[in-house]
Amino acid sequence: MTVMISFCLFLLAFAAVGAAAVVKKKSEVDDYLLAGRGVHPVLTALSSVATNFSGYMFMGLIGFTYLYGLSALWLTVGWTVGDYMVWRFVHERVRRRSEAVGAVTVPALLGHDGKKSDHRIVKAAGLMTLVFLSVYGAAQLSAGSKALTVFFGWGHATGAVIGAVVVLVYCFSGGIRASIWTDAVQAVVMIAAMILMLGYAMADVGGPTALYGKLAAMDPALVQLVPDDLALGFGLYFLGWIAGGFGAVGAPHVLVRSMSIRDPSEIRRARRVYFAGYIPFSAAAVMVALYARVLIPDTAAFDPELAMPTLAGQLLPEVLVGIILAGIFASTMSTADSLVLSCSAALTQDLVPRIGKNYVFAKAGTLFITFTCLAIALWGPTSVLELVFIAWSGLAAGLGPLLLLRLYDVEVGAKTALTQIVVGLTTVIVWREVGLGASVFEILPGLAAGFAVFGASRVFARVADFAFDTAEEPVL
Repeated sequence: MTVMISFCLFLLAFAAVGAAAVVKKKSEVDDYLLAGRGVHPVLTALSSVATNFSGYMFMGLIGFTYLYGLSALWLTVGWTVGDYMVWRFVHERVRRRSEAVGAVTVPALLGHDGKKSDHRIVKAAGLMTLVFLSVYGAAQLSAGSKALTVFFGWGHATGAVIGAVVVLVYCFSGGIRASIWTDAVQAVVMIAAMILMLGYAMADVGGPTALYGKLAAMDPALVQLVPDDLALGFGLYFLGWIAGGFGAVGAPHVLVRSMSIRDPSEIRRARRVYFAGYIPFSAAAVMVALYARVLIPDTAAFDPELAMPTLAGQLLPEVLVGIILAGIFASTMSTADSLVLSCSAALTQDLVPRIGKNYVFAKAGTLFITFTCLAIALWGPTSVLELVFIAWSGLAAGLGPLLLLRLYDVEVGAKTALTQIVVGLTTVIVWREVGLGASVFEILPGLAAGFAVFGASRVFARVADFAFDTAEEPVL
């Protein structure tokens, strides 16, 4: 009961913050989707932190580290490097270009070459956004449900439905503004929850030296920095994780935050705040997972993605357990509401633009997408990390290369752009299906394939021009 009360208090506080956004909202589609491009940079940063933490950090990353030990550090380090590259070279350009071409969604930004918009590209990118972010949203509902199952013994469906209801409250209150406001508060709770968990685990086991010794005694493979059996070598393995972090270049729910900031020049300030929270949090998550491996037996029946809530139940007083649960649930909901809004934007603005200018239809799209995510969470794969990787990789490889070329004013024809989307996505699927994903994260070959399509199109065009010019020369 104590856990339930403390958890519910935090949950009500989050909902209240989201509902408070109603006082600022305007019944306009642009306000619903981009908050009028007037978001403070600190709020943008904290919202991005919360969105990136998500169930991936609290469930997926911790479960991955629990299984593979210290070698999981390469995932975290590589992801951080790739993420920094996106903040350094992409976000500010996204903000400037989206306003210049009047785009309120990432697919609309991709479809505009600076002069005109191509509806074929917009619809292809919109469809990808709809499909993969629905899968991503389902991963967040599954993550929140798993946490509630550990503490309260509820069924998977109960937790997923509660999460879906909370997401609808956030979204209907004030659209992206409500999402960003609640994200900012949730980011603080998440960081506090992870540090709190780490402190208790260290008090129980000891410092890093004691932890290393216990891990080595359990299984020497847990303290290996380089994993065994990397088919393509360590260099490509690490580069694959850098590409994983760089995958944010194809994530509409991440990019929309930079589109919403009040001024492009404030991206730099947002970047500093973002990494001030992101780096210590991700490091703490890896440490918590390693402590969990020592404190929780590795049995066939144990789900590694439940390591953190299980550890909290073992070590913490009940009041603090409620805070940890609130942090985990907050991480999933802060991402889920962003994903739902991005999906509904793709549906109503990009795929069915005839209804997109109607504020009521925009909200109806949000309701439809929420139920879609819930259905996938209830009947799709249960692994949070698997769902996240599928969605993240598909979007990065399908949309990332074209977006980068657009942002740097490189001319890309419609046929080449569509081919990039198809080839990038196909490469990710094939790479994953043949089992190479364990050696090199599939985003790396997916991005390479997308750029290879563009390079091949340029070579073909030059060869064709040369052949034409030669044919026009008079015969002497």
